Amino acid sequence: MSINFSLSSEQQQLQALAKEFTQKEVIPIAADYDRREAYPEQILEKAFEIGLSNIIIPEQAGGLGLGMLEEVIIGEEIGYGCMGMYTILMASELGITPILVGGTAEQQKRFLEPLTQRPGLASFALSEAGNGSDAGAMRTKAVLEGDEWVINGTKMWISNGGIAEFAVVFASVDYALKAKGTVAIVVPKGAAGFSHNKIHHKMGQRATYTAELVFEDVRVPKENILGCIGDGFKIAMKTLDKTRIPVAAGSVGIARRALEESVKYAKTREAFGKPIGDFQMIQHKLANMYMGLETARLATYKAAWLVDNHQPHSMEAALAKCYASDVAFDAANEAIQVHGGFGYVGEYPVEKLLRDVKLNQIYEGTNEIQRVIMARGLLKD
Repeated sequence: MSINFSLSSEQQQLQALAKEFTQKEVIPIAADYDRREAYPEQILEKAFEIGLSNIIIPEQAGGLGLGMLEEVIIGEEIGYGCMGMYTILMASELGITPILVGGTAEQQKRFLEPLTQRPGLASFALSEAGNGSDAGAMRTKAVLEGDEWVINGTKMWISNGGIAEFAVVFASVDYALKAKGTVAIVVPKGAAGFSHNKIHHKMGQRATYTAELVFEDVRVPKENILGCIGDGFKIAMKTLDKTRIPVAAGSVGIARRALEESVKYAKTREAFGKPIGDFQMIQHKLANMYMGLETARLATYKAAWLVDNHQPHSMEAALAKCYASDVAFDAANEAIQVHGGFGYVGEYPVEKLLRDVKLNQIYEGTNEIQRVIMARGLLKD
């Protein structure tokens, strides 16, 4: 069996495109939008113009139909520049994925083709204030009345919530059935009774529009259900098994940025008459960051390869997300230490890296949940 670690020429071109986009469009404005908690609408528009948004929409629905590895390549580059801005694009792919997992060809075309014709986003509405990790205990209710689903409840911490063209909403038809009584329903922006409240004062990823979604007798056609009654939880879990990998990719980008900023600073900052990079303690920090970065990228690429080759990948996705985000958090923390007092203030980007990457250890399943997934896989007969 041969193993090839090289990217194809097309993937290299995509990587260069994402890198240039990050350097020209993302990095120059990242600190300002973080400071103002502002949503950078122009980033979506420019990403759409050059083909970096919603890349997983299949060709039959008018999209590029790119794979997970391509998504990972883009994710590392944009995550390097600003994890908050990357999450805008990543969360849209998260909202698209349930339609690819559980939707019909007609639904894919109906819901996804508009996202290929103009700048637009999708969102994924699973978490609630009282049951983040226990997704099967959701309290949002969906009732079928004639030809319509009537939805009531709230969703919390929804990236792109309220500004996306649609939300894939997970709800219960019968609380007693728990996960077996769940549905996934596509709810378009502007539906009567569908509102949102922006969440302010986040620790990091402030450029991402995060909201509470409120559903008050929201009515949508019964044809908007993905799969059948009882499929909601399964669709959500199959989605997350895929979309945890782009979280890992963004984490790799942050780890790389932390290392590169630290190397640059260690070469120029002097103490006791010489660059601090000459001190063994700093060298050890840089070496540890490098080891974490390289192994996290390998784990992420492997998980992406498994998805693209239609192989089981649940444990590998959990491993990549958990390991890469932990590595990135440690790298950002060490980058602050390398920078000393300057690392603690906004003059250098490393304090933002730490604030941003903390969320990577939480969303799309906390890293504690990722460890549960891996352990269950190991213990299963």
